[in-house]
Amino acid sequence: MISTALNTLPYNGRWLYWISIVVFALNVAIFAVCSILSVLRYAMYPEILNTIMNEPAQSMFLSTFPMGLATIVNMVCFVCVPAWGNWTRDFAWALWMVDACLSVVSALYLPFSLMSSNVDAQLSSMTAIWLLPIASCVVASGTGAVVADLLLDPDHALWTIIVSYALWGVGICLSMIVYVIYFQRLTVHKLPHKGVIMSVFLPMGPLGSGAFAAIKLGTAGKTVLSKTQTLNDSSAASIVYVVGAMAALILWAFGLPWLFFACASVLKSGRFPFNMGWWAFTFPVGAYAMGTCQLGRQLPSAFFKVLGTVLSLIVVIHWMVISISTLKGVVSGKIFVAPGLASVQRQRKEQNDSESIA
Repeated sequence: MISTALNTLPYNGRWLYWISIVVFALNVAIFAVCSILSVLRYAMYPEILNTIMNEPAQSMFLSTFPMGLATIVNMVCFVCVPAWGNWTRDFAWALWMVDACLSVVSALYLPFSLMSSNVDAQLSSMTAIWLLPIASCVVASGTGAVVADLLLDPDHALWTIIVSYALWGVGICLSMIVYVIYFQRLTVHKLPHKGVIMSVFLPMGPLGSGAFAAIKLGTAGKTVLSKTQTLNDSSAASIVYVVGAMAALILWAFGLPWLFFACASVLKSGRFPFNMGWWAFTFPVGAYAMGTCQLGRQLPSAFFKVLGTVLSLIVVIHWMVISISTLKGVVSGKIFVAPGLASVQRQRKEQNDSESIA
């Protein structure tokens, strides 16, 4: 998210471009390492996956994989395609297909696992983490629009846009349902405890990503619909573009009260120690900043450009601070907490002890 935000700032410079590439390379490296470690973890302890799936809060984090992959696809389109040519265009399209499939699985299966779990989910314990699986579809729709804008075959671009609109519809509509439930949870059971207070920023994620996707789909659709003569109406392309811009503006406006609620909640909670929950600020506010910047380009409006730039810089500074804190935690080993791993290890030890006695 940071590399994409730096690469697409309205007030950009060559030096920011190179910084975004460095962050992008770091992003790819961390994504690859974490993916390999996760595969090894589940291979060594296959019981952990079942344990995680039975934990409503923990299972939702599995959807961060397709969202992380989407940010990589975005930067491949923005940086690698202009530099390396056609093969990276096809590579980005293939990666997006994988990301879209994973996003649909996340958005449908993870909420269903919550419904069918033997563990009762209490409204009082609900957090905005419930939005993560659904947000993956919204993020994938925006990435699809970015990819479609680069495809040479108009028919391929058209189908990419159609699938992206479907992803956008699934993500936004399901998100609205969760917003209602989450608003009720906040009003009835009050603010989350300090350990997860940063999760109050998560509702901005689908709205910011949805605004970004609506504009990018409208822009790509305007070109593709004209080339393919879709809908058999000369004004269809312009209508799609205008509707996309208006939908983006509405979603952006809906994000304002959630931004206020989030900031007010953090201020109300006072000081609280660093934990991995601080990362919950980066993606949603970064997505909202990107949506704001896109509005600034399309309207066009200096207000949205300045606000988007300010929000992006805040996200970058926050990312730098928590990256340093996380690195300190990695060195000390304090942040390595694996939910369910201790119980699995204990069960294995008891099983081995019983076998040795027998």
